[in-house]
Amino acid sequence: MNSMLFERTGLSTDKQAVLDKHIKQDRLLPEDVFRNPYVLEFLGLKEEAAYSESDLEEAIIGHLQTFLLEMGRGFCFESRQKRITFDNTHYRIDLVFYHRVLKCHVLIDLKLGEFTHADSGQMNVYLNYYKENEASEGDNPPIGIILCATKNESLVKYATANLPHKLFVSKYMVNLPSETELKKIIEEEQEKLGL
Repeated sequence: MNSMLFERTGLSTDKQAVLDKHIKQDRLLPEDVFRNPYVLEFLGLKEEAAYSESDLEEAIIGHLQTFLLEMGRGFCFESRQKRITFDNTHYRIDLVFYHRVLKCHVLIDLKLGEFTHADSGQMNVYLNYYKENEASEGDNPPIGIILCATKNESLVKYATANLPHKLFVSKYMVNLPSETELKKIIEEEQEKLGL
């Protein structure tokens, strides 16, 4: 269900190849868990003159149960504003989860605006720290999710290519998409899948 096998099979021109790959897959992959976009309409954000990332984080924490349902199966909340320190300089990871199926930490960085290449560098630092200092025996390497309002697919591709960790850049929407927006999302996903 979480891997959207039905949808992927329905959209595929080679349905048997999709099914064969799924049958041969012996474990769940991060790509099967994380999605794009996430719809955060349940936050009920009202129109304001300005919002900050901490306002978005506060709204998510206030609706944590619903946020976990939107994220999908297997997420366990661990921390918010997790502080890590390098030479007396403090950094904070917005949200930290543990995914019990993937057996790894999932670090989420919230961005109000558009994704920038600096965001992937920042997340890579967090992931390296977590892998070395927070992982327990038997854990898989941590995974990062940068939740941003908008993103340029080409920039995401070049900013995240060849990083040693799994890093996903996903858009969030505070309202359900209109029919036109939904069509655009479907077309973008079909393009990525080569359909």
